[in-house]
Amino acid sequence: MEEYRVRYQQWLEDPSIDEETKAELRSIADDENEIKERFFKELEFGTGGLRGIIGNGSNRLNQYTVGKASQGLANYIKKEGTQAKGVAIAYDSRFMSPEFAEVAGLIFAANGIPAFVYPSLRPVPMLSFAVRELGCTAGVVLTASHNPPEYNGYKVYWADGAQVVAPRDKGIITEVNAVTDFGQIQRMDKAEAVEKKLFNLIGEEVDEAFDKNVQAQLMCPDMIQRMGDKLNIVYTPLHGSGNMPVRRNLAKAGFKNVYIVKEQEQPDSSFSTVDYPNPEDTKVFVLAQKLAAEVDADVIIGTDPDCDRVGAMVKDEKGEFVALTGNMVGALATEYILARRKEQGRLPENGAVIKTIVSTEMIAPICEEYGVKKIDVLTGFKFIGEQIKGFDETGSNTYLFGFEESYGCLAGTYARDKDAVYASVMICEMAAYYKEKGMTLYEALLALYEKYGYYREGVKSMTMKGLEGMARIQLIMKTFRENTPAELGGYKVVVAKDYKTQVFKNMVTGEESGSPLPVSDVLHYTLEDGTWVCIRPSGTEPKLKFYIGVKADSLQAAQDKVAMLDKDIEAKVAAI
Repeated sequence: MEEYRVRYQQWLEDPSIDEETKAELRSIADDENEIKERFFKELEFGTGGLRGIIGNGSNRLNQYTVGKASQGLANYIKKEGTQAKGVAIAYDSRFMSPEFAEVAGLIFAANGIPAFVYPSLRPVPMLSFAVRELGCTAGVVLTASHNPPEYNGYKVYWADGAQVVAPRDKGIITEVNAVTDFGQIQRMDKAEAVEKKLFNLIGEEVDEAFDKNVQAQLMCPDMIQRMGDKLNIVYTPLHGSGNMPVRRNLAKAGFKNVYIVKEQEQPDSSFSTVDYPNPEDTKVFVLAQKLAAEVDADVIIGTDPDCDRVGAMVKDEKGEFVALTGNMVGALATEYILARRKEQGRLPENGAVIKTIVSTEMIAPICEEYGVKKIDVLTGFKFIGEQIKGFDETGSNTYLFGFEESYGCLAGTYARDKDAVYASVMICEMAAYYKEKGMTLYEALLALYEKYGYYREGVKSMTMKGLEGMARIQLIMKTFRENTPAELGGYKVVVAKDYKTQVFKNMVTGEESGSPLPVSDVLHYTLEDGTWVCIRPSGTEPKLKFYIGVKADSLQAAQDKVAMLDKDIEAKVAAI
């Protein structure tokens, strides 16, 4: 019997699985393909936790796979001896998020670990903050970020407020994998857990403390008081958890003219007004642009469902709205924060800005300009969080700002994950600052290009779903890994970095060196003109991603270079 059939049969016979679930599974008995998709593997608890399609089966997110993850995490916490500190739990607007949050909380309770659960949906950065504020040993967020509506996920944080990193992530994975029988999952009735103070709701005072920290990141609060009623802002929470905290913090900062996209204001698990609730995709801003035209907006901002990423649109020289990429916002914010700090005499000698290896290299000359250290880390904000923790422990550097190209950033150390509540306020602050000087945020970006060079980036995502897709992604990575391309887009490859084998090779001299960063399935090529291309499978979606970074003498030349490389990559992948 095929392995997926064995798993299917085990679920049907497992006394720990409820009858309703079994009845639904019996209803697909004649659908071989459906059984295979749901049971061809165990939903893997990886370094970031769980993410999968909601439904019954071993390869789906449900009360049993969430239960297994929670029991494994509880076992790890008990071995660490930190169970008395408890676990903070948050969730977003997705299907089953509140239910899964309760399942997890009651499993922790049954293991003698107090659960502190937000009473309603909250952004990821507020969970990161709550872990630190409440002194918890760990945190859990039920979210699948900006994945399609059929997905949900389970992200794990540790006591510093950041997502778990090595070697702790491996320790938790080992404990989760050791839960081989759903009968091992401990459960407790909610009434009993509440009575024993093992299931607790997080109070408003934690929200207020979070807001206070966000407001503390403002660079020019006096300027906002002058400009707060002169800047028109359109905001969409894209049916997610950002609605209340973003609006509240914009108001507290002093922004008076904030217009909400009504059709996208309320939580909606189907994200029914968009194909895909991702602020990286300008299609989600169609309704926002319509409202922006009506109210003569200066800036449009939109946060994803778990409110850790923000997208923005601003007016170009023709008065038309154009999107700011995560790299553009990162560069604008780095310049703005460092310049204001320098003016105010608040730029520390040991200041550091952290970015991921797939984010814009424009940060290098900006950091050089202000005498600040630039640090590169692997993709994933948890590695930025890890650096902040290191600064805390050693005092080696002062954290000033961190960002990744995928629309996430953080200033301040109150949270250890990207914060779109802060980022929304910061984008509006920058827009107000430049408006007072008679400039749009787009013109501020053009001024950056004039000062530092015309940097441009591109991301090419290739979606490859299911078993076949997974095999295709692995084949493409294997082919590139074993056959380093001689050129990309007509430019010679001069350095090839393989973060999986940890071998960095100079293709001109043949000289090899080791990687300063941890093992990761990433290939990075530097070309003869300084252009770079990076390839990595997404850790959360069935996608292969190609990142491109160029510098040229004009914006058009930079855009043309990105387009040429994009075309060449497509041809090389098609030939595999």
